[in-house]
Amino acid sequence: MWSSNKTRLRYWLNLTALIILSFSLTFFILVIYFSNRWVQSYLHPARTISTGNLLRENNIPFQEIELTTKDGVKLAAWYTPSRNSAVILVAHGYNSNRPEDIYVMFAQHGYGVLAWDFRAHGQSGGDISTLGYYEQLDVEAALDYALAQPNVNHIGAWGGSMGAATVILTAAKRSEIEAVVSDSAYPSLEDVMKLNIPIKFMQPFMLFFGERLSGSEMDQVRPVDEIAKISPRAVLIIDGWEGGAILMNSPYRLYDAAGEPKQVWVENGVSHLGTYGNNPQEYEKRVIDFFDEYLLNKNP
Repeated sequence: MWSSNKTRLRYWLNLTALIILSFSLTFFILVIYFSNRWVQSYLHPARTISTGNLLRENNIPFQEIELTTKDGVKLAAWYTPSRNSAVILVAHGYNSNRPEDIYVMFAQHGYGVLAWDFRAHGQSGGDISTLGYYEQLDVEAALDYALAQPNVNHIGAWGGSMGAATVILTAAKRSEIEAVVSDSAYPSLEDVMKLNIPIKFMQPFMLFFGERLSGSEMDQVRPVDEIAKISPRAVLIIDGWEGGAILMNSPYRLYDAAGEPKQVWVENGVSHLGTYGNNPQEYEKRVIDFFDEYLLNKNP
């Protein structure tokens, strides 16, 4: 009788262990599967196309050009020659394309403008977006093109979100960019991951897949650690104080880390990249005054 009970107990213990092991293995496989799928969705953003219609409506002359990065990616771009000896590089955000309203704003004030679709965005080549790692090569391709144009003596850069972070990283190592406007940049890619992947136990898996599939290194995409290197060139940091900006303390961390000269403009209750839409007249005045002062030496 005792032997029979022991056999029965062993059977149930073994069965319980097998069930637990099976559930654990299934759960682990599902975590791996969904982590991989989640990462793939970030690496391959949906493409949207810039039409150029707003430029035409405002009689902004522009050329369709193609940039080639150092790693061979072809980028679709527009270029408007400068009427004041300065060119502004315009870098859009993740899952977006060339921002025509910002382009028109600069062109109407006599600035040359160069805007492009980042790799894996819009009409550009490339299959993978790394949210700021390899995109620095895209900014450098635009910078090198602008430097080669006639009658260009000064170059500034405007970036939005991923574009802002990437411009900061590039300007930190390329002194030819003389002034930077950063709209809604993130402090680090790690902050973005934590914000968008609230399930903490999945974060290491997604970090693993993200770096392996893209060939990038997340800890190398930290604008907050690089922005000080832009000094003594000027930086204007813009952000809307809502949602992710508050959670990451984005504008103030970047401002505190930056060297002089620096400016910050934060609007309460304004969403990510929403400052221009919230008050376009004030936005235009602040941004143009900034570039007029630090690129053209005009007093604001």
